[in-house]
Amino acid sequence: MSVAASSPTKLGATVLLGRGLTPGKLRGLQRISNPNGTLTMVAFDQNSSMIDLAKKGLKAKGEDRDPTFEEIVEAKLDLVRHMAPKASGILIDAYYGAWPAIATGAVPPDKGLIVRVEKSGGPKNKRGGPLGSIEPGLSVEKIKLMGVDVVKLLAPFEPTELDSAQHQFDFIQKIYEDCRKFDILMLLEPVAFPLDGEKKTDPSFLNRKAETVIESARQLSRWCDVYKAEFPGTLGHESEEQLRDNLLALSECSQTPWVLLSAGVDYADYLVQVRMAMECGASGILGGRAFWKEYFQEESPEARSKFAAEVGARRVEEADAIVKENGAPWFAKYGLTQEDFLQIRAAEGWHFRYAPHAESAGGASGHAVRAGEVY
Repeated sequence: MSVAASSPTKLGATVLLGRGLTPGKLRGLQRISNPNGTLTMVAFDQNSSMIDLAKKGLKAKGEDRDPTFEEIVEAKLDLVRHMAPKASGILIDAYYGAWPAIATGAVPPDKGLIVRVEKSGGPKNKRGGPLGSIEPGLSVEKIKLMGVDVVKLLAPFEPTELDSAQHQFDFIQKIYEDCRKFDILMLLEPVAFPLDGEKKTDPSFLNRKAETVIESARQLSRWCDVYKAEFPGTLGHESEEQLRDNLLALSECSQTPWVLLSAGVDYADYLVQVRMAMECGASGILGGRAFWKEYFQEESPEARSKFAAEVGARRVEEADAIVKENGAPWFAKYGLTQEDFLQIRAAEGWHFRYAPHAESAGGASGHAVRAGEVY
């Protein structure tokens, strides 16, 4: 006679709440993830870079002018339409891309949608330290209302440049608290920047970049849900052994799952970085120009679309295979497994206590659920 297996012990939702995984944030992570918990995301929110690339493409054809608003919108839609199916999530801006991308279905319904909140460019202090701000007309609340899954914040950060660092830290804190208030996932992207007129190719910048990336993760990764990091070093500048040590240090310092950005490097170099990062604890990627920067060099709209459909999509597919095979699932950073989630249950009446600042129908946050009531 067979004996029925005892049912597994149920886990309370406090298992998630204690890790900051509230319903909105957890849903955001699910939406931008591959089935195994890794993340393959592609960025199309780089307005300044895209405008510059488009302008160079126009000039090569004898048109010395800036691209129009409509031309940038169509370029973004074209790129997203062909490359999004190969990704788990798409990052885009609100000014040119989000609403058209949603309305046209360029971002498929089964792909996570990330929208950036920061203003492109902006003021700098006398040493060249960025002083970030929210894009005019936008807010975390508006991004949540759009049905978006994740808020992305780019906040260039240099721990040794005290004035800019304090400004950026306060800026990050504001967005973090807003994302908590509206229960939406926050993805933070600090990047290193040149100081006092130096260039990114100067030895002074290259020599401190790895420590800047690692120390930034140490200070900032707790103030987000997914951390987007630069490669901690430079291929050819440090040895492979040193780069791997840097990546392991970054993984140890990051208190949340982290993904690798591309920083505009050539695709071949990015693929090397991706493989190394996944082998050293990264959970995925959020790359942009490495996948599509040659798009604007094509001579016609038809040729550009072909590039996006063939070259761009293939690149994302190749990187995705590395991420899925070698990346660390995001939930591993929280000490959880996929099986754990199957056992999680919420206490009756949890929704009375959830988001106490939000308007509710006749229920204060302290409402007690009484036996016999049916809701």
